[in-house]
Amino acid sequence: MRLYSMHKREFVMVFAAFFACFGLAVFIGLAGPPITSTSEQRAHVNGSEVATGPFMMKTPLLSTYSQQLWVIAKLLTSNNDDERYDKSFQISISIDGITIDHKLIPVLSSEAGHNRTRHLKCERQMCEELVVAHLGFLDYSYYIITVHFHGLESFHQRYNIRDLTFYFKNYNPAFTEFEIWFRFIFLLIAFGVMCWFGHSLRKYQLHDWSIEQKWISILLPLLILYNNPLFPMTFLVNSWVPGMIDAILQTTFLCAVLMFWLCVYHGLRQNERRLITFYLPKVLVVGLLWCSAFILATWLRCTELEDPTYNYVLDTSNYFGFKVFFFTVGGFYIAYLLLLILRAYSELRSMPYFDLRLRFLTLLAAVVSLVCGCVTARQFGAGIFEDSFASRLTTYYRSSAQFMALYGLLNFYLYTMAYVYAPAYQQVYGQHSSITKDNPTFSMINDSDEEVIYGSDEESRRPLTRTSRIVNNNN
Repeated sequence: MRLYSMHKREFVMVFAAFFACFGLAVFIGLAGPPITSTSEQRAHVNGSEVATGPFMMKTPLLSTYSQQLWVIAKLLTSNNDDERYDKSFQISISIDGITIDHKLIPVLSSEAGHNRTRHLKCERQMCEELVVAHLGFLDYSYYIITVHFHGLESFHQRYNIRDLTFYFKNYNPAFTEFEIWFRFIFLLIAFGVMCWFGHSLRKYQLHDWSIEQKWISILLPLLILYNNPLFPMTFLVNSWVPGMIDAILQTTFLCAVLMFWLCVYHGLRQNERRLITFYLPKVLVVGLLWCSAFILATWLRCTELEDPTYNYVLDTSNYFGFKVFFFTVGGFYIAYLLLLILRAYSELRSMPYFDLRLRFLTLLAAVVSLVCGCVTARQFGAGIFEDSFASRLTTYYRSSAQFMALYGLLNFYLYTMAYVYAPAYQQVYGQHSSITKDNPTFSMINDSDEEVIYGSDEESRRPLTRTSRIVNNNN
C-alpha cells in the first residue's frame, strides 16, 4: 500500500487536498440555487367558515423537476394568554390533476374516506404548521386541492382563528438541475477512480490484498450506485420506482461504510476472518439498520402514494416503535464500534505499520462522522430523511451547500482512501515468502514507527503483498 511509503509531508498533502476539495464543493454549493421554493395562498372565506372550509386552491406551476409537493397550513389566533394548547381535529381532502387539455383527473377523491387526524399546537397567537398533504410524485403541472376541517368549531369560538394561510412547498427546479449535473460529475469521477484502483491491483493475487484494499474494491462500485446512474430516470419516467431505487441505493452505501468500519477495526488484529464468527455478528447489526431504513422508505412512499394525507409523525404506534428500534440498534452499533477501536489500539498501537493504519483510518473516519453529523444537524440528510426536513416551513435552504457537503464528503472520502490504499508506483521487492505485514504476528515489534516508516531502512519501502509470480522469478 502507498500508505507505507508516504512521508509526513505526503500525509499532510493528502489531508490538505481532501479538505481543499471538500471546501471547494461547499463553496460551489453556497453559490448554487436554493434547495426548496415556497409559495403561499391565503384562505379567503367568511369568518364562520374559517374553521370548516371548504378551502379550494390551485397549485402554482409544477414540473417533474419540482420532484414533490407539500401542502402546509398555518393558523393565527386572537389569543393573548400565555398558554400552550393542543387541539386534535380531522382533515379531509380531495385532489384533482389538471391535464394539458384542461380536464380534471381525480387523484384523491373525497369519497375515499381519507380523513386524517392532525394536532394543532399553539402558543399565544402562533400555531405550528400542519402538513395537510404530500405528493411524492407529480403527474400534472397543476392540481386543484380542496380541504375541509372537522372539529375546529369549538376552538374557533374560544380562540378566534383570524388568519389561515396555505403554503405550497416543492424542490426548486434549478436545484434539481444542479443536483443532476453534480451527481453525474461525481459518478464519472467515481468510475474513473474505480477503474484506476482495480488496474493498480491487477498484478496482485486476491489473497495478498489487505483488508482495506478488499473493502475499497467493494465500496467504490457501491459509491457509483450511491451517485446513481439511473437518477435522471426519475424525471423521464412517470413512476415512483426510480425514486424508491435511489433511496435504497443511498441506504445500501451508507450501511456498507458502517460495515467497513467494523470489519477493518476488527480485521486488523484478527487474521482468520471466518464467516460465522467474524462477519455474521456485523452483518446482523448493520443489516438491522439497513432494514429499518429500507422499511421506512418503502413504507412512507407506498403509503403516501395511496393516501397523500398520511403523516408518519402522527402514526404514533408504528412511528414510536420504529424510533425505539432504530436508536437501540444504532446505539448498539456505536458501542460495538467503540469497543473494536479501543481493543485495536490497545493491541496494535505498538506495532509499526498497524499503528499507522489505525491512525489514518481513525482520523479520516472521525472527520467524515463529524461533518455528517453537522450536516444532519443542519437539517439535510439522505433519502426519506431529507424529505422529512424539507416539509417544514422552519427549514429554509438558502443554497445547495448542504447537498454538496454531504455528497462531496462521501465521494472525496472514498477517493482519498483509494489513493492511500493503492499500491505505490515503485515497489521494492525483497521478500522471500508470501508472508505479509498484514498479519500482526509478523509485524516488526521492536522497531519504532519513525525508523520503519520514515527512516532510510530499505525494509520500510517493501510492500505488504507480493504475488506468486514475482516469488517464482526470484527463485
